[in-house]
Amino acid sequence: MLVNGTHHRSIWRDAQNGAVRILDQRWLPHRIDIATLKSLDDFATAIRDMWVRGAPLIGATAAYCIAEQMARDPSDAALVHAVDVLNATRPTAVNLRWALHRCQSELQPLDPTQRSDAARALAEEVADEDVEINRNIGVHGLELIRKISATKPDGAPVNIMTHCNAGWLATVDWGTATSPIYHAYDAGLPVHVWVDETRPRNQGALTAWELGQHGVPHTYVVDNAGGHLMQHGQVDILITGTDRTTASGDVCNKIGTYLKALAAHDNGIPFYVALPSPTIDWTAQDGLGEIPIEERSGDEISQIHGRGPDGTDLANVTVTPEGTNTGNPAFDVTPNRLVTGLITERGICDASAGGLAALFPDRVE
Repeated sequence: MLVNGTHHRSIWRDAQNGAVRILDQRWLPHRIDIATLKSLDDFATAIRDMWVRGAPLIGATAAYCIAEQMARDPSDAALVHAVDVLNATRPTAVNLRWALHRCQSELQPLDPTQRSDAARALAEEVADEDVEINRNIGVHGLELIRKISATKPDGAPVNIMTHCNAGWLATVDWGTATSPIYHAYDAGLPVHVWVDETRPRNQGALTAWELGQHGVPHTYVVDNAGGHLMQHGQVDILITGTDRTTASGDVCNKIGTYLKALAAHDNGIPFYVALPSPTIDWTAQDGLGEIPIEERSGDEISQIHGRGPDGTDLANVTVTPEGTNTGNPAFDVTPNRLVTGLITERGICDASAGGLAALFPDRVE
């Protein structure tokens, strides 16, 4: 997607020297920094400390890491060690486990002398597949927006609400929840996006930055404004992403998603989840009982990161009394009964075991 009018992916190989580059999301939307990832520790830190974030991007980053490590040491021990280290960085996003399992299962049978080239090709394949998956999510989601647009008075926009950042910054390109929005905007449909801030890390600011770069009309609102806007008929559809979805259609996503789904249900507003298939955990049925919820540092709640009053320096500002206890669960689970449908790369289905099995008969375990 676009950064200052130039196309970018969120992770890529430098065309000159082959180094793995990322947009370092710690500084967005205030500053555009590009970081180079080399060592296993670099990649693990980038995933754990959210230089990269979003389930699809985490998976792609892990694949690039395995490729870099195989170029340095293609031994069995090095492969197992890299997989173990990366697996421990983020427990909730299933794409990480999916990507590492794919890398290990494809590379382990090879002679070590073949692993470096194979791992490099596999990383590019994982990244390119993610782009195509998300593009197709947009193609299918566009039809939902088109149908709503047909019911609106001439020129009135379709009002779409998002939660967290499920944009191209959370994937390799296109995004999941934003892909239908970009497709609709590029098709000439009038759209407007309610971007909720998504405390504690205010990742809605990343969505606002993305949409602004692309020219999509949007308004940034606090998390708790969502229900009010729905009550007053100012939201036509909600589309969120997901970090892990069970085989029965329960959706685990950024904390606060469940509350948005409840408000949407109460107001009769369709609540859709943009679901790339690598994010489906086919081994899990009960989202509340089987998905581990990451507990992150309390600093994310007690402090806010942003630009200082002089407009140049970035700083952390403490907002809580000294010594205050904090709790910071990073995700929640939305039961499938609250989800209108799942937008996948193969089409749209009910949030149910039957709906997912009908679209992915080859994946059901």
